[in-house]
Amino acid sequence: MAWADVAILQFWVEFVASALSNMKPASVVTTVTMASASATPTAAASALNITYFNGHSGDSIAPSPLPPPGSSSDVDTIVSQFSELTRSTTWNLVAEIPFEGDTWEPEGIARIGPDRYVVSAGEYVEKPVKYSSGYINGTDRTAGVGFGHLIVFDGDGKRVADATLTADGDTEYHNGGIDYDGTYIWATLSEYRPNSTATLVRVDPSTLVAKPILRIKDHSGGAVHDTIKKDRLLTLNWGSREAALWDLDCEPNPLPDFTAPKATAANPSYWIDYQDCKFLGHPQKYDGRAVMMCSGIADVGSDDDDRLQAKVRVGGVAIVDMLTMVPLAQVPIPMVTEDGTAMAKNPFDVAVVDGKMRFYFLPHEEESSLYVYEAE
Repeated sequence: MAWADVAILQFWVEFVASALSNMKPASVVTTVTMASASATPTAAASALNITYFNGHSGDSIAPSPLPPPGSSSDVDTIVSQFSELTRSTTWNLVAEIPFEGDTWEPEGIARIGPDRYVVSAGEYVEKPVKYSSGYINGTDRTAGVGFGHLIVFDGDGKRVADATLTADGDTEYHNGGIDYDGTYIWATLSEYRPNSTATLVRVDPSTLVAKPILRIKDHSGGAVHDTIKKDRLLTLNWGSREAALWDLDCEPNPLPDFTAPKATAANPSYWIDYQDCKFLGHPQKYDGRAVMMCSGIADVGSDDDDRLQAKVRVGGVAIVDMLTMVPLAQVPIPMVTEDGTAMAKNPFDVAVVDGKMRFYFLPHEEESSLYVYEAE
């Protein structure tokens, strides 16, 4: 289907959804389905199914006009305040916002102004199973079965919309960490296993339509778009052990063929595995280098080996050089939820509100609450 046809179809989808929402009470759910813009056999080429909630329709998914990204709008303030953090920092919980409905396994979050949060999530119908014989064809588990989602919530945690980006049977259903650049949301739809495949997609926040950009011959997540060097984009592989740098000005190979990255960089840090990253900018403190902020966890030690300390889960946030993957500053995140879940386990975002840096964490699967913290 041509993109012009998709635009026309999207208009009618939104028109019909708006009419239906005016005819029904706010609690009624409206679901619409439209064809994707791609005809390639990738996850992003499947039908886009959007369900609206609480009286919302296609014209209220995102704010208009779209606000700038919080992470890169105040880069020097964020970098300055981050540099004051230590192991002994006291963290104050500013807000705890329950998110309505199932979040499945949240992987990334993008704060689009104070009243919209977009969550990337994987719904796992059948989780991958590790091979008993080790590796087969370069990977250690089955592909599993599931769906990739983008879920939109308002500032009070009420569900606005849920877009299913993949169709039944797609193997690239793992929707990883995301980055909002003020115009688009950048995401990857991957097989949920190492050494596999992925598709980089660019999503319009106002429609949740995902446009496939290129295919990647590896599991990929943690998409980060440099909004200053607009042709530069980064993705992270399984465990964030390696970053791939992409030149968006170069013509990718036609889908579904794979495109090679412009460069790769090994992650020299084994402190945490980065889950969700946000582009910060080219701050003065780091001599104009492109930097991102990443959050994640790692398990250290073992409960099965007496020679090692008992297993401990650590969480943290780091400012990382995008070109080299060298961490420039990092701080532990010791907070846990009421049931002991590490706060940095899943998605993360950062913004400056009333002059103070805030971290946004969404650690729980399925029934999730957003935890908002400021440093004292």
